[in-house]
Amino acid sequence: MYVKDGNEYYLCIDLKSFYASVECVERGLDPMTTNLVVADPERGGGTICLAISPSMKKLGVKNRCRVYEIPGNIEYITAPPRMQLYIDYMARIYSVYLDYISPDDIHVYSIDEAFLYISPYLRKYDMSPREMAQFLMDRVSMEVGVRATCGIGTNLYLTKIALDIISKHAPDFIGYLDEKLYIEKLWNHRPLTDFWRIGPGIQARLARIGIHDMEGIARADENLLYEIFGIDAELLIDHAYGRETARMEDIKKYEPKSNSISSGQVLLRDYSTSEARLIVKEMTDLVCLDMVERHKNTSSISLYIGYSHTVSALPSGGTVSFLKRTNADMIIIPEIVRLYDSIVKEGLPVRRIGINCNNILDADAPYQMDIFSLGLCRKEDKNNRIQKAVIDIKKRFGKDAILKGMNYEEAGMTIKRNHQIGGHKSGL
Repeated sequence: MYVKDGNEYYLCIDLKSFYASVECVERGLDPMTTNLVVADPERGGGTICLAISPSMKKLGVKNRCRVYEIPGNIEYITAPPRMQLYIDYMARIYSVYLDYISPDDIHVYSIDEAFLYISPYLRKYDMSPREMAQFLMDRVSMEVGVRATCGIGTNLYLTKIALDIISKHAPDFIGYLDEKLYIEKLWNHRPLTDFWRIGPGIQARLARIGIHDMEGIARADENLLYEIFGIDAELLIDHAYGRETARMEDIKKYEPKSNSISSGQVLLRDYSTSEARLIVKEMTDLVCLDMVERHKNTSSISLYIGYSHTVSALPSGGTVSFLKRTNADMIIIPEIVRLYDSIVKEGLPVRRIGINCNNILDADAPYQMDIFSLGLCRKEDKNNRIQKAVIDIKKRFGKDAILKGMNYEEAGMTIKRNHQIGGHKSGL
């Protein structure tokens, strides 16, 4: 029954063991009682499980464990990841929310988690916040077959904390927090890493000054916190009291002051220096196409090279800048290859590669041009038309419809990645 009490209310709905639950639903099995692991068997026993079913968690198996860490006495189903299927399921779940909530009041936080601002709907549906939460969870379960947990809060932060800490211990999988309950129940909760936005690094820095819980942050010398954490101390202090100033409308209006386009790969095996050079070229080629498609240019690109755990070597990194902003592969790829050759530690096996395009701006943004760059601009224009043609062909006939010779080399990864989403099999 709806009772107006002057508070704002948000929900944060999380889908339980989402990937594993989807795989169980597809097989007509109950994810609460079926032992199932989502992992790619082709990657061997060292691969990370993308999800495990709730029944396996009850047996003590850790989420995101490696396959070889699962006790040998547990029988379970191994389901290769099907990322496109999970995206399709999330779209169906989102459509359930849209049956009752405006898209302006929904923020999809991740593929399995969403914030919903429900204050305007409580009177409309004559429900309390808890009744609204239960109703939406039941609709998702009935229409899609996936079960959920939910946090209810009087601001976005409390909603997230209610989900992460309170709901998992509640019999109905629904947690609720307002500022008063937050202080009563969680001021002395440990570890601090259970709280949103507090990672091991922040926890360690707080521990060095004798702070181990939220009450400690609330009672600490604010000047000391600002000295250690800078402007981030403001957020720590607010969250220590359960305060949050951001609202759903702020999320919807937010535009980042700066943009970047990036690409990263963790390679399936150790790559030699020459093999990794090929991967760098492939990744840069795709990043350039991404910029063209988005109608963006970059003024510099950073490159990160990480080495195999079998050797003790710090990662390599560097940045190359361009005389004018560009998205042309004819300019960018040779420069990135030169950068790679200058920073890579020759002979060491490469396992991770990251590329980041910095200071992204619209391709139409004005820039200073001189007489010496006119010839280059004409070549860039021609190159840009070729890139756009490649994009059009890929959109019409698929990503494999047009490829470069380097993509067919033995160490090449582009063709494999064309059939992946987020580095995992799409299932198509």
